[in-house]
Amino acid sequence: MNHGMKLLLGILLALQLLVAAPARAQDRAPDYRLGAGDAIRISVFQNPDLTVETRVADSGIITYPLIGSVQLGGNTIPEAEKAIADKLREGGFVQKPQVNILLTQVRGNQVSVLGMVSRPGRYPIETGNTRLSDMLATAGGAVAGGSDVVILSGIREGKPFRREIDVPALFGPERSNEDVLVAGGDVIYVHRAPVFYIYGEVQRPGPYRIERDMTVLQALVQGGGLTLRGTERSMRIHRRGADGRVTEIAPEKSDLVRADDVIQVQESLF
Repeated sequence: MNHGMKLLLGILLALQLLVAAPARAQDRAPDYRLGAGDAIRISVFQNPDLTVETRVADSGIITYPLIGSVQLGGNTIPEAEKAIADKLREGGFVQKPQVNILLTQVRGNQVSVLGMVSRPGRYPIETGNTRLSDMLATAGGAVAGGSDVVILSGIREGKPFRREIDVPALFGPERSNEDVLVAGGDVIYVHRAPVFYIYGEVQRPGPYRIERDMTVLQALVQGGGLTLRGTERSMRIHRRGADGRVTEIAPEKSDLVRADDVIQVQESLF
């Protein structure tokens, strides 16, 4: 075999691999499952009178000519096509039905991502194994002022579902299993990150984000440190309790800062 023929065979083999790779990736991707509110167009080969455009009801059911109610919610498109074909054949209406379903509008399997994210809105669940982190990425992730902990709420097995999830823990050295699967109708809410306030004899008074496990000393550094007249011994924290009352605390530098703490650095008396 000459050099030119080897080169041609090599190019053909590379093209075959490029074509086959997307096909294999598509085969591995879970199929979309129909949900309440999805708009679909159903047609049967050589039976134009059975062409129907409809929406999946909240119960997951559609009404179809000749066969009546059909449960399609939760089915993939091929499963839904088979369900209709089976009923047409079993009822004796079409001997060998070839059913085709086209998804014309996705509404049922959507998740709302709200709060401190780059692109809040409603997003469709495109695959059957879509997780919390996937939906956050679709919405552009949390903005700078967003909390590390997100709230996921929805319905599971007919009951209200709510969970607070620590997002950084999903990707830490000991990865948690909290990257849960999302379901149609879920709401993901990213709250504003907790802050503390520091004022008095510091270089940069004002509100600051509370970083993970932040101590009083680290909060003082965040505020630029003491002025020449300030002293650490005069620091006080004004903290609101669960009963709404504000108490004044003389903190240790190693104490942890809590959300909405107000740190006051007083002037030294000497």
